[in-house]
Formats: sequence, C-alpha cells, structure tokens
Amino acid sequence: MDLFEVMVIGGGVAGLCAALQATRAGAKTLLVEKNGLCGGTATIAGINFPGLFDAWGRQIIDGIGWELIMRTLEETGQALPEKFLAPDSNRQHWRHQIRINALLFAAIADEALLDAGVDCRYHTMLATLQQQRKGWTAGLCGKDGLYEVESRIVIDCSGDANATVIAGYETRQPGTTQPGTLSVYVDNYDWEKLDLELIAGNFAAAVARGEVEYCDIGWGKTFNAGFLRAHGSNSNHITGINAADSSGKTRMEIAGRRSIRRLYRFLKSQPGLETLELRMVAGECGVRESRTIVGEETVSAEDYLAGKKYADAICNAFYQIDLHDADEGLVHHTLAPGIVPTVPLRALIPKHSRNFLAAGRILSSDRLANSALRVQAVCMATGQAAGAAAALAACSGCQPGAVPLPELHTLLRRHNAIVP
Repeated sequence: MDLFEVMVIGGGVAGLCAALQATRAGAKTLLVEKNGLCGGTATIAGINFPGLFDAWGRQIIDGIGWELIMRTLEETGQALPEKFLAPDSNRQHWRHQIRINALLFAAIADEALLDAGVDCRYHTMLATLQQQRKGWTAGLCGKDGLYEVESRIVIDCSGDANATVIAGYETRQPGTTQPGTLSVYVDNYDWEKLDLELIAGNFAAAVARGEVEYCDIGWGKTFNAGFLRAHGSNSNHITGINAADSSGKTRMEIAGRRSIRRLYRFLKSQPGLETLELRMVAGECGVRESRTIVGEETVSAEDYLAGKKYADAICNAFYQIDLHDADEGLVHHTLAPGIVPTVPLRALIPKHSRNFLAAGRILSSDRLANSALRVQAVCMATGQAAGAAAALAACSGCQPGAVPLPELHTLLRRHNAIVP
C-alpha cells in the first residue's frame, strides 16, 4: 500500500496549489483528480479568467497560483490587464480578471506538479475514508479498479466537500443553490450587421412559445445582446439543480447541453446568424455553489464586508458579494474603499476533525460570504495555505490547527504568498 504524508482530493486551482505547496515544503504528496487535467473551473469548465489578485491599487494575492498564471502569460506573450492594480477596484471588477489560455495553463500545471514530485492520479475518485490512529486509509477508484492508500493528512479540494462528507464531518448545504453555467463560444457571423432589436423581439416570442428560455443566453429576464457581441461567454444559468453529488451533477450537465442546443437552434434561425457555429463548449458545467464545510470558524457576510482581520488569517480575499439568483439575476454588494477581507485557518478545518483540512470554495462561510470567497484567486490562496499547514502538521505529528502560526506564515511567505 502506498503511503503519503498529504493527500489532496481534487485538482482544481485550490487542489493544484495545495499539492504543490505541500510537496515543495517537503511532504510526500498524492493528488487525486477526477478529470484528465488540473485546473478545474479554470480549465475543464471554461472559466479561464481567474481573479481577483489585486485590490485598491495593490496586489493582495500572490504565491503558487500567481506563479502558474504568470508562466502561462509569459508563454503566450500576454500582458496583465490594463485595470490590474488600478485603484478603483469596485468599478468593472471583471476587468481585473486575468484571461489565460486554459490548455497551456493545464500543461504548465502538469509540468510544475511533476517537477515538484507530486504523485498525480488523474481519472481517479475517492471512494472511502477510514480514520486511523495517525491518519487515513483512503479507498480510491481508478480505471484499474479499487485500491487503497494511506495518508497522514487529507485536504478536501473537491469543490463540493465530497471528501468531508465521506469522512463523516458536518457540511452546510443551502435549500436553493446558485445556478451553474455551461460556457459556450460561437463564431462565423458579423456582429456589426446584426439587427439586435429584431433578434430580441424574436427571442421574446420564442420564449413565449416555450422554445427557448431567457436563462439560455443571460442571467436576467431580458435578451442578452452581449452574448453575441462577445461571441459567447459564461452567461447562461442552469437552475434548480444542486451538483454536490454525481446524480445532481449529471442532471446539470444534461440540462446545460439542452440549454445550449435550444439557444443554438434559435440563433441559427435569425437573420445574419444562419452560418453561426459552436466554436467551443466547456467540458463540464461550472458550479457556483453546492456544499461547504462547517468549520471551526465561519466567515460571515458581515465580517467579510467589514474586512475583518482574523488572528489566524492565512490569506487575503477580494471580490464583491456576487450571488447568482434564478429569479433576480444577480445580488451584488460591493466592498467599501480600502476594505480587504481575510480568511482564517480555522475556516479550513472541519469541526471536530483530525488530520483533515479543506480549501477552495468549500471553506466554512455563510452563503453571501461564500458567493465572494468562491472565486479562483481565493481558491488558489486557500489551497496554498492548506498545503502549507498540512505539510507542517504531517512533518511534526501535530494537528493542522495546532501548527504554530509564525511557522505557517513563514513557510507561506517563503513561497511568495501574501499573508495579511
């Protein structure tokens, strides 16, 4: 049986950074990922514009995730967005996001993982977790069947708290979750020649006939011309489905493809769009919300908006509260000038857990706070922090919550993270 000091479940941007940090800190690390590549939402789900790394004119998140983004930009010859480090962070916050080539990012992530010595198991999922005196025995399911490994520390970066549930720890799940999105890009038409007023009227008539839905093209109850101007985007809403488990995620994927097909059929019938083509459809739906852990500390919307600096803060965060709603479209609350929220280590530790951490969008937070904390830059930062805490705990034999904060902060800074 293979023995590890740290096992990371999920290779999205949180898990990727967790595995790299744990390994670079000297821990023998296993990364388990269900897809055939790392990056999660940034790659397979097509949301290849991570943010936000800056606030009020200064960089507030750095470290391993930033390193991988910069390596990707260097390879493609891209510059940082013009708005990066601009002082007016609340105005057009999306212009601070950094668009990356998803394929190159995944390849650079592969290279970084292999160079560091991470044991990567793609096309593999967690099946069981049995707690032992000094760690965990995990049952994994790969293409070659079921097998077991042992690890001192487990980090749940699944995005849906799957490992936390399997381990038997408490999670939080809202009655109604935010809609998912299946990103799609279209081409082979001339935007300048489109009669948008005519198309919008035809769309409203098609909605009335039940042939298409407003959520197929936008986040509100009107025709979203911006979809055509941008030649596609992450602008549909897949509503009423919680993707926390395989059954829910399956329903979401099917509903997402149905949505795109409805939209495709409508657009192809419109003047000027007869030759429209589907240029790219993401490999899976992006999920905004499913489950979070119930941690030793829970970040509330009030504390987030106030920019509370926790005594055990391990990273900054910055994004407006951004709750997608099937009926209202978007619920936004911007941060006051100068406010930079923080994330405490205790929000990464499930209550009453041993040898266990969580990172990414499943960190312990209420619904409104989580709608801001779920974004990729914060996932990268919390993943790196969890990887550092796991490595220190595994090497010293203590629990993750007992890792001395000065040692944790020193390790993070050594790997270029910004600690509040």
